[in-house]
Amino acid sequence: MRTALVYHEEMTAARLLWDDPECEIERPERLTAAVERLQQGGLEQRCLQLAAREASEAELGLVHSPEYVSLMRGTQALSTEELQALSGQYDAVYFHPSTFHCARLAAGAALQLVDAVLTGTAHNGLALVRPPGHHSQRAAANGFCVFNNVAIAARYAQKRHGVHRILIVDWDVHHGQGIQYIFEDDPSVLYFSWHRYEHGRFWPYLRESDADAVGLGPGRGFTVNLPWNQVGMGNADYMAAFLHVLLPVAFEFDPELVLVSAGFDSAIGDPEGQMQATPECFAHLTQLLQVLAGGRVCAVLEGGYHLESLSQSVCMVVKALLGDPAPPLLGPMVPQHSALESIQSVRAAQAPHWTSLWQQGSTPTLSLSTCSPERRPSPVSPGGPKCKAAEAQTSAVLSSLLDRLHLCATPPVRTAIALTAPAAAMVLPPDILRQEESAPREETQAWARLHEALTQDTAFTALGKVLHLLNGILDGQVSSGIATTPAAASTLEVVLRQGLSHGAQRVFCVALGQLDRPPDLANDG
Repeated sequence: MRTALVYHEEMTAARLLWDDPECEIERPERLTAAVERLQQGGLEQRCLQLAAREASEAELGLVHSPEYVSLMRGTQALSTEELQALSGQYDAVYFHPSTFHCARLAAGAALQLVDAVLTGTAHNGLALVRPPGHHSQRAAANGFCVFNNVAIAARYAQKRHGVHRILIVDWDVHHGQGIQYIFEDDPSVLYFSWHRYEHGRFWPYLRESDADAVGLGPGRGFTVNLPWNQVGMGNADYMAAFLHVLLPVAFEFDPELVLVSAGFDSAIGDPEGQMQATPECFAHLTQLLQVLAGGRVCAVLEGGYHLESLSQSVCMVVKALLGDPAPPLLGPMVPQHSALESIQSVRAAQAPHWTSLWQQGSTPTLSLSTCSPERRPSPVSPGGPKCKAAEAQTSAVLSSLLDRLHLCATPPVRTAIALTAPAAAMVLPPDILRQEESAPREETQAWARLHEALTQDTAFTALGKVLHLLNGILDGQVSSGIATTPAAASTLEVVLRQGLSHGAQRVFCVALGQLDRPPDLANDG
């Protein structure tokens, strides 16, 4: 399954022709630095390389008005003075005689990537483009953006390929208000954006960038805004946002295609974002997205203005798309208090629309006024006594939604391995503990009675080591474990039931290799 890389050097043609400190950071070197780093790392050669094509004006019209497309076409013939005057009519935008051509290439690159992925030519991919697109609106350029590349790609996937559900993940540090405006009443597109907000004091200074902006009409719940109210958000904050907001909602939405507005001004070193997430974090984020939509992930470059941070982050995304292991995230993986407050606010705003965000172990009753028909848990009349009681109950539930939302301290042992036979020749990394201990014999015997296969000598010994390993995980002393056993299916059933008996609400195991039989898990949710 190949990874597509879509690019065209002619997208470097547009550049700022006059002094403008606000706009000078959007420069051609953003693309050339990223491409050079991909080449130096041997990553470009591993990808299916596609030359970007221009989007047609009909394709641009999937999102933009004919008048706006015509206005942009006319910039090709304007003088520098006229271009500067037109640029001044928009917020943080500059035009160049090559802008229309570059912007059509940028949109066309996104469409080529969608075609490659949805026809099976590639499994996933990245489009390296400029100008970026997520701020652009139906009839207005905005924030360096001319045509809304990702929004056009989403509409194109729907019209050309018949895709019904599309997830757009916008990890740029600025709110992609252009995408939000285009899809805010559309339940077929789920838009998630995290962005520097600072309670509305950061560009683009919009009230609708806050967590309580959840969409309009039938699109309520399909706009998910996570505002960062402080700078300095790091790896733990980004991972917490994915694990506690995006992924639960995304799994419930069940997209057929994932589009990423991949802005890297949210990475460490960027002057716009002032965040602390390392390039390696974006490899992990990309891997998490690949579990959705059968791995059909199309990333399209947005912002990113620190050339070193940008190029490193691009490489990390491409490595993840290619299937390379993600490097470990260093440093403490504990989210900041401000990040948890933001996560709590968005979970509270979205809980009426997504059952996956309801409090665990409780099913709050929601009023019809805040639930779409297909999600109504019970018939409650809006405005009546039952509705007010339900709203009070919901408020109480939501007030404690994130009381438990934190990442536990890293256990003393990151990974332990339990082997059933001596393996003196096996060389383990220094941070992997080789476990020799076993659970008490009485405990092992109790669990072995469930399956005759576990009473055999080798399987019994293996079960004792597995139970000891599992006890370490449940006690918070071990983060994860690997074990070998000759009776894999029976041992797997014991592991799952042991975890549930200790109060775990969800247990996740991976069986590597051939199972001796299918595990009997029919009665375990």
